[in-house]
Amino acid sequence: QAQLVEFGGGFVQPGGSLRLSCKASHHSHYDIHAMGWYRPASGKQRELVALWRDGGAIDYGDSVTGRFTISRDKDKNTVDLQMNNLKPEDTAVYYCYAEGSFYRIYKDWGQGTQVTVSS
Repeated sequence: QAQLVEFGGGFVQPGGSLRLSCKASHHSHYDIHAMGWYRPASGKQRELVALWRDGGAIDYGDSVTGRFTISRDKDKNTVDLQMNNLKPEDTAVYYCYAEGSFYRIYKDWGQGTQVTVSS
């Protein structure tokens, strides 16, 4: 199991930028297969924002493609999300997510960090 701590978030005007960071702490033999960010959709479960997968494959949600960029530092066990050209509809609590294994599969979530986009 990994413990995830998020940094960043805050209040920004439309068109502005924010950078989120998440650090995973886990057993030395824990193997992370994917790490990224999700946010709640209105009346729905958490939706994909960006996900980094083993091998470097990256998935972005349709609504953020071209505006958000995810990056992964394997040595530091961190994942960052650079959010540019933010829109009011991006307002949400953003949750760090990690999927990995150490004798079993684990899916872990951070506590969430608030991003508010408003004029």
